[in-house]
Amino acid sequence: MDEMEEELKCPVCGSFFREPIILPCSHNICLACARNILVQTPDAESPQSSRASGSDYDYLDLDKMSLYSEADSGYGSYGGFVSAPTTPCQKSPNGVRVFPPSVPHPPQAQHHLLPHTGVLPPVPRNSCLTCPQCHRSLTLDDRGLRGFPKNRVLEGVVDRYQQSKAAALKCQLCEKSPREATVMCEQCDVFYCDPCRLRCHPPRGPLAKHRLVPPAQGRISRRASPRKISTCTEHELENLSMYCVQCKTPVCYQCLEDGKHSTHEVKALGAMWKLHKGQLSQALNVLSDRATEAKEFLVQLRNMVQHIQENGVEFEACLVAQCDALIEALNRRKAQLLSRVTKEHEHKLSVVRDQISHCTVKLRQTTGLMEYCLEVIKENDPSGFLQISDALIRRVHMTENQWGKGSLTPRMSSDFDLTLDSGPLLQTIHQLDFVQMKVPAAPILQLEECCTQTNSATLSWKQPPLSNIAVDGYILELDDGNGGQFREVYVGTEMICTVDGLHFNSAYKSRVKAYNSSGVGQYSKTLVMQTSEVAWFTFDPASAHPDIILSNDNLTVTCNSYDDRVVMGNTGFSRGVHYWEMTIDRYDNHPDPAFGIARADVMKDVMLGKDDKAWAMYVDNNRSWFMHNNSHTNRTDGGISKGATVGVLLDFTRGILLFLINDEQQGPVAFNTLEGMYYPAISLNRNVQVTLHSGLPIPDFYTPGESEAAGSVC
Repeated sequence: MDEMEEELKCPVCGSFFREPIILPCSHNICLACARNILVQTPDAESPQSSRASGSDYDYLDLDKMSLYSEADSGYGSYGGFVSAPTTPCQKSPNGVRVFPPSVPHPPQAQHHLLPHTGVLPPVPRNSCLTCPQCHRSLTLDDRGLRGFPKNRVLEGVVDRYQQSKAAALKCQLCEKSPREATVMCEQCDVFYCDPCRLRCHPPRGPLAKHRLVPPAQGRISRRASPRKISTCTEHELENLSMYCVQCKTPVCYQCLEDGKHSTHEVKALGAMWKLHKGQLSQALNVLSDRATEAKEFLVQLRNMVQHIQENGVEFEACLVAQCDALIEALNRRKAQLLSRVTKEHEHKLSVVRDQISHCTVKLRQTTGLMEYCLEVIKENDPSGFLQISDALIRRVHMTENQWGKGSLTPRMSSDFDLTLDSGPLLQTIHQLDFVQMKVPAAPILQLEECCTQTNSATLSWKQPPLSNIAVDGYILELDDGNGGQFREVYVGTEMICTVDGLHFNSAYKSRVKAYNSSGVGQYSKTLVMQTSEVAWFTFDPASAHPDIILSNDNLTVTCNSYDDRVVMGNTGFSRGVHYWEMTIDRYDNHPDPAFGIARADVMKDVMLGKDDKAWAMYVDNNRSWFMHNNSHTNRTDGGISKGATVGVLLDFTRGILLFLINDEQQGPVAFNTLEGMYYPAISLNRNVQVTLHSGLPIPDFYTPGESEAAGSVC
């Protein structure tokens, strides 16, 4: 109930309402506060047409007046006057603007009540009152504030609220800071503190007979006292007993006889009380729903705060990890580059040191040769000199040639011909920023639009609310209907997809995820979809031979050729147990139609069973044969005629195929070890017409899983 407290406080004084009155604009104000904000106007300029009673209040006339506005710079003006006084606005404790009286009240009027009487002093004539909440202004009539009805309902709610709070009762006569009440006068119905009791309720004269009780006892007696009956503001001695529908206000009988309500539609007060209570209850129900939604929304917002904090910590950790990974990658690259520099450094040193060693050896040899030649030149023996001079000259020339071009040039530069191209990386680092696009959130499957029909499944999904992440497409996955691995069945931008060709009587798990340039998002919740238990299908005109004639919504078939032509069903089977029948509508000249199953690429211009793509039973009017790959087996007596029924039972649990004529099994099991995808098929010519009946229950005589001998092996 704490949220209700602001509804129970006066917009002027900011305290709980005391004797609240209802202004014509439906706002409430304390009776004493209303007197405090009255503004007196000159007698000669008072508009005579404006009245204070709720029944005489006319919003249209009021709007013609110059009302208070936020643009009035804090001043309120009252239209209809030549020179109406204006009063600076102030703010009440509740934050609304109020207009204090421009003329101070006389000293005896400073108290809310006249001493010893409990009655308000008279209101000056020609007074104006401005609502502190909506700022509508009006001029009071001769009745003054008594022209406003008292809000006894609000007063009762305030009393109950204060009692529920069990707060200390305050004196009702203290002006600024009410002191705690010490007594209550049962006759005056007023709580007094000791100073106010001595000043306003002395124990002498008529007041000596009043009974003073403790505040707590006074609260109980006030609560137990019967509620006062509301009286008419126009006729104070009359009780309100009717309700004026046009004016939307309670009225008395005298108002109906001589007042302006005499021509208005009126209803019983009790009936309207119940009606309005019901309307308020209905409005409260709607408002309660909105409040519930608001509470749930607040819970969502608070959860978002927690999620934001958790995501912030997680994102910071992710950012640190990513930056650390970049730093680690840079350190690894740094080590690789340093290794290359070290190798280059060692290579240069090796080359230079080798050249130094080589030059040192050559220089030592050259120096030795030079010293030796100088010593030879010093010899004075001509013949001995000439004996070795030619050889020495050749050696000197050879040695000099060894110091020829390039031998005294360094083989390696001391500079490192390596330049680290760090510009692009630095630019990339400077451009390193957060990419707004993230992987999409998990889509939400729209269950109301997801459905299955026979062996097809339709799935619909949408992006979660409040998700503004761009999506490039979606990936829909289904399992094999038997708890196997998921596989992609659709990739695209659409948010609805129908998957055909599923197995009958199978439960498929489905899920969808979204993707964009940043990656693939999370999967949606898994949805299990059940295909039909029985197979409903028709003949397929798209795959039928051109001579085939279909009718009856592709359930009836014949042919315009004397040769046998093949037509297949529009649904293939690879799992489960399936049974269908064909009724012979027309049978002329004893032809031999063939019934059975076939692969999708069966030959269409020969009898069913002539190639290795079909497994069939062909039958005439006397007997039947099984045929596969042009091999005829198991001749069985019993044929067909007009009106006969041929049944085909395909059981993948045992991998067998058998036939029935007129509800009786025709021969043994025709074929076994059947695996893969098969389509119902029939071959006929123009002498035969049959009608298909699919989705039939398994015959009573047959129990799937029984062991029977096969007539042939395919």
